[in-house]
Amino acid sequence: MTILFWILLFAVFYTYIGYAILLFFLTIFKKKKRDSEIEDTTLDWPEVSLFITAYNEKSILKEKIENCFSLDYPKGKLKIVFVTDGSNDGSQDFLKQFPEITVYHEAERRGKINAMNRGMQFITSPIVIFTDANTSLNKEAIKVITAKFFDKTVGCVAGSKKVISTDKASAAEAGEGVYWKFESWLKAKDAEFHSAVGAVGELFAIRTELFEPVQADTVLDDFMISFNIVSKGYFLKYAPNAIASETASFNVAEELKRKVRIAAGGMQTFFRMKHLLNPFRYGKLSFQYFSHKVSRWTFAPWCFFLLYPVNMLIAISEPEKDFFILTLILQSIFYLIVFLGWIFEKLSLRVKLIFLPYYFTAINLATIRGQFRYFLGKQSAAWDKAKRL
Repeated sequence: MTILFWILLFAVFYTYIGYAILLFFLTIFKKKKRDSEIEDTTLDWPEVSLFITAYNEKSILKEKIENCFSLDYPKGKLKIVFVTDGSNDGSQDFLKQFPEITVYHEAERRGKINAMNRGMQFITSPIVIFTDANTSLNKEAIKVITAKFFDKTVGCVAGSKKVISTDKASAAEAGEGVYWKFESWLKAKDAEFHSAVGAVGELFAIRTELFEPVQADTVLDDFMISFNIVSKGYFLKYAPNAIASETASFNVAEELKRKVRIAAGGMQTFFRMKHLLNPFRYGKLSFQYFSHKVSRWTFAPWCFFLLYPVNMLIAISEPEKDFFILTLILQSIFYLIVFLGWIFEKLSLRVKLIFLPYYFTAINLATIRGQFRYFLGKQSAAWDKAKRL
């Protein structure tokens, strides 16, 4: 039982903290390559398509369009493309008011990835940048991302996601904000070490010629598209100064909708891209993929929740071992804080330090629920949008 405890503790520590520490030391003496400086290039900017899938987003399209028009990129070289398949709120008619925007629409709703696969048939620009209708890009985002492609070894570029703080601070906002700050740091270190591990749909770009349609039931389309390219030997670089901003989920319950879906998609991706775990073929990428993604998608959440009962059994059967009594007390305090976080959110009390353990526990629970959803075949490729602040 003691050996099991140490295995569980190591798995949890390595997945959520240890890998980040290891990456820090692996990159501390590594010289940064020129991809971080090439943004100042004076070369001619290529034509770029900004690709946005939007399902019944009419209420926010005006704000999104204003943001698109504010982006800094040479006139005539930025094409704005919307795919509104399935929308029945008049989104496509609203967008057609703007001659600068190209709109593709079909009445049938078949999910985001089908809309992406269909829309990509019409893209002629050498670079395509994907973003969401509910995100706002900083003025320099297009240039910052496109500059990375002057390096011919780069096939995909991931932007940075920022959670906007509001005066309605919730457990979801506190947890999601910290999570994405940590993820951004980790993504930067991944890219510095070898290659970033996956892109987020809020903002990422690819060489158009490298795009391959993905299966119609794909859940994590952003990850599959980006890693299909990385598996061909191209690098996935990270552009921290290209920022996609959006508000947090309305509450943890709404955030769990996203996390359960992402977890189900993680299991789907794990089985479809298991070949990437072959270190003899993919080397550093296999190590990064396992450490950053696979461990979180598969065993780490189970290890996290098993740690407490295993610790309790050891403390009961071997009470003379003070170390296990101490770890049981610390875990009990942690779960008490989790309970308080749940209570505080119900009461709309804003205590971020209390919310963080609650959020962390909730997303691990969501991962397990997502695994069950995947194996039961109950995860649709169509998005069930979470309410946001």
